[in-house]
Amino acid sequence: MEMRLMGPLSVSWNGRSDIPSARKPRKVLALLLLNEGKPVTVNSLLTELWGDEPPRSALTTLQTYVLQLRKSLASMGECSVTDVSRRLLMTWPCGYVFNVEENSRVDLREFRRIAAAGRAAELEGDIRGAVGHFRSALKLWRGPLLADIEHGPLLRSEAVRMEECRLGMIERCVEGDLRLGRHREAVSELSALVSQYPYHEDLHAQLMIALYRCGRRQDALAAFQRLRERMVDGLGLEPGARLQRLQLAVLSGEADLDDSMPTPRPAPVGALA
Repeated sequence: MEMRLMGPLSVSWNGRSDIPSARKPRKVLALLLLNEGKPVTVNSLLTELWGDEPPRSALTTLQTYVLQLRKSLASMGECSVTDVSRRLLMTWPCGYVFNVEENSRVDLREFRRIAAAGRAAELEGDIRGAVGHFRSALKLWRGPLLADIEHGPLLRSEAVRMEECRLGMIERCVEGDLRLGRHREAVSELSALVSQYPYHEDLHAQLMIALYRCGRRQDALAAFQRLRERMVDGLGLEPGARLQRLQLAVLSGEADLDDSMPTPRPAPVGALA
């Protein structure tokens, strides 16, 4: 079985894909897959589907959705609904659990495995190896988590968490590139990132350092000024003290900027587990 959650939801078995197209059964499947091997309570599923005001028929309707999913899985796997309910989409006392077998290909599982290897390499001081692992993990990212699923409160929270994890991983890749002397490559990537995240101070700090190390001190100062104007006009805020200290360091041409840099926040540990 192959399952993709990073981007549009995709589930195939024996080369066949037959998951329901209706949005609520797909939400049930998405939440179960995100918690692979762990029970999802009925209350959690009802909250995801209907928020704080489920209809009277909510429990019966949820059972219908689960049956639809079991029938779809049985069709894909060319097995019986009973087989599916016994070993794949199982009923538990508190809810349901999707038992993803070890030989299944799950992009989110692979993402977490490779990211954890990158984190381990980073802790051992292997910057080149860490960047390689992180880049490999990021290649699995096809778009926002479950991009074609209407998110309720639980899926929305998980999608935000994974986006923070992805962004934190990108920052660590750039940090590693800068430590490895890949300043020119970093400038190109960071220029695109600060356009995508116009208020992100850590990314702007990395861009300033990359530009400075490429001998482009004026451009580094211009990057700071653009961020400041954007923050003052849009948020009524000045850049943080850390970024202002970096501006002064660039202005004075401090030698320390040639071989040191601020460390961005780490990717959330839970997302890499």
